[in-house]
Amino acid sequence: MNALNPLIAALVQGPAVLVTVTATRGSVPREAGTWMAVLGAQFIGTVGGGHLELDALALARGMLQAHAAAEPTPTLNRRFALGPSLGQCCGGEVHLQLELVTLADEPALRQRLTDKRWPLGLFGGGHVGQAMVQVLAHLPFDVRWVDSRDGMFPAQLPDNVQCEHSEPVQAAVAALAPASRVLVMSFSHAEDLDIVAACLKRQRERGDLPYIGLIGSHTKWATFQRRLAERGFTPDELAQVTCPIGVPVVKDKRPEIIAVAVAAQILQVPDSQPTAARRQTEENP
Repeated sequence: MNALNPLIAALVQGPAVLVTVTATRGSVPREAGTWMAVLGAQFIGTVGGGHLELDALALARGMLQAHAAAEPTPTLNRRFALGPSLGQCCGGEVHLQLELVTLADEPALRQRLTDKRWPLGLFGGGHVGQAMVQVLAHLPFDVRWVDSRDGMFPAQLPDNVQCEHSEPVQAAVAALAPASRVLVMSFSHAEDLDIVAACLKRQRERGDLPYIGLIGSHTKWATFQRRLAERGFTPDELAQVTCPIGVPVVKDKRPEIIAVAVAAQILQVPDSQPTAARRQTEENP
């Protein structure tokens, strides 16, 4: 979940100190651009934990105290070596910037701190689809959740999810955002087949879907390959589909665990290349 909105809401009550990782070298807990906001005893986000974060919190709270005493501290820049003197053994170094921010800084903060998010098309409102939405709520995805049936979507949805009723369901594929990851897990094998076919047709025309994942077993995928070949799709095109889905080391078939395994897989998908050949994983339902 994006931590920016809670920060903006908190700034209504008073200033905060924004702590940003500006540069790193070697082995470090978080990358450049990572941030946390310190609001007195409370804080939002993390720059990596451990003594690094404890020292950053102390510096930030000192800045807030100086501000309250009308003795504002200018922006601070600090270098931390992650070695024995800090009680950490990462071995790298982290450069932090600490700056006082107020509600007046909201536009600049939104421009600077908005997370990079990936579009994702999720087809199917069943048990696994609902579990996927709960997992994706905490990850940097903008989810377009599609089903052909009425009344499938819960009343309460995470902020990063938009629902769409589409009949026929595969018609929604054309309107997915460029670079969308696609997860196909409808209630019907016939619908699944039509959705995958629509994805492959879009790949043929635009080549902009870096991941097409189909829930199912090796047996289901073998049947789908024959039917898709009959529709004119080549072996190279079929190799753009991942089925079964999910990291192969996770074999549990409970919906919530499948959802975690699938999320772990799509987090590994790069933006700059089409879907790799489907992974030969263990069977999922």
